[in-house]
Amino acid sequence: MTPDFSHLRRLIDERSADFRAAVASAPSLDVRVPTCPEWTLFDLAEHLGGGDRFWAAVVGAGPADGPPAKAVAERAAVAAPREREALLAWLAESTRLLLSALREAGEERGCWTWWGASQSPRNSGAVARHRVQETAVHTYDAQVAQGAPRPLPDEVALDGLDEFLATCVATPAAWPHKPTSFDFHAAEGRSWRLTVDGDGARAARLPTTVTGEDPDAPGVSARGTAGELVLFLYGRVPADSVRIDGDGGLFDLLRAWEPEE
Repeated sequence: MTPDFSHLRRLIDERSADFRAAVASAPSLDVRVPTCPEWTLFDLAEHLGGGDRFWAAVVGAGPADGPPAKAVAERAAVAAPREREALLAWLAESTRLLLSALREAGEERGCWTWWGASQSPRNSGAVARHRVQETAVHTYDAQVAQGAPRPLPDEVALDGLDEFLATCVATPAAWPHKPTSFDFHAAEGRSWRLTVDGDGARAARLPTTVTGEDPDAPGVSARGTAGELVLFLYGRVPADSVRIDGDGGLFDLLRAWEPEE
């Protein structure tokens, strides 16, 4: 079940606070981020805070066919302060702006999103849901940079699997390879199936874990905790961090797929 809108906002606030804590305790803002190899911790902080400000402007602009020009211009010109205390204050203000925009808009208000005909709506509720995941994964990145990563919170990770498949993968664009399916089994007792074929990619919850002789057996499945599976899907941990059954090469095809709607 997707967390309600007020709960999503609280999760953004909590993950953002944990991100700031990681920045505050880092030995240097210039430490490299292994999971984002081109970035320092400062770059990561500027990216996350800039993203909060960008989505605050997008949500505030309401329904639109494209990203609001003001939001795009501000994102291009974002410049976070390099002094640590000032950076922490800037990050806190970035989160405040996003939460304020979401609260004012309400869950159902439409807005532009980069995901088009996915299984996620184009509204402020879906933006909040996705920002929970982006903030959680980047908090993990910041913790990795200090050599002290912590598991994603269970409720964040469980919704993260569903959200990633619905938002980042689902599409009506035709799968350019042989039709198949991907199953994801979380140790917490939930499972999902991603079906890909000429009609695109569609994600659905599985009522029970598929076992034994299954005529609809997937081409490949991944098993692990929900947090491990989310980090695997976001490319933060290698395939050997989860259990892969079936044709693991299908995940390479899925990652390389860039559908045009």
